[in-house]
Amino acid sequence: MKSTLLLLLAALGLAAGPCGYHRAGRGGNLPKDVRVIAVPAFKNTSLRYRVEQRFTEAVMDEILRRDRRLTVTSTPERADVVLRGDIKGFNVAGVLLDDTGRTRVFQVTITIGVTLRDRRTNRILFDQPNFVFRGEYELPEGPATLFNEEDPAVDRIAQEFARSLITTLLEGL
Repeated sequence: MKSTLLLLLAALGLAAGPCGYHRAGRGGNLPKDVRVIAVPAFKNTSLRYRVEQRFTEAVMDEILRRDRRLTVTSTPERADVVLRGDIKGFNVAGVLLDDTGRTRVFQVTITIGVTLRDRRTNRILFDQPNFVFRGEYELPEGPATLFNEEDPAVDRIAQEFARSLITTLLEGL
């Protein structure tokens, strides 16, 4: 009797079908036939010097690291899809003061717009006009160790942005 009941429950479980869970990396916004993705240099309407180069390079590196089947180019005419980005805002603000009243910790906030378009059909596959990423950096104590910590902070933000964007595009999360 128990074995019949267990067999019946197992059959009902199989008949119910999949439960909605799926393995990561099996969804996404990229069509299966995409082989070449163009990432032209991001625009920089924030007017911050060369920040667009860091973000463009970080995105290209992340695509190559994450999906070996894709070829990355900077020329849209040779691509299946085109990923365009725009650095819209770049803001640095002091967030923590030391005992003497000097700002010690700064927060960098960067706003980026991104559009992925299928070049063959001209259809927009992904559009996010306002990605906002933040990072912090701290000024060193004395002038002997003075080093511009803003540049490494921007590099970290660019890498975090690239990981987030490419995860969204490849895995549909």
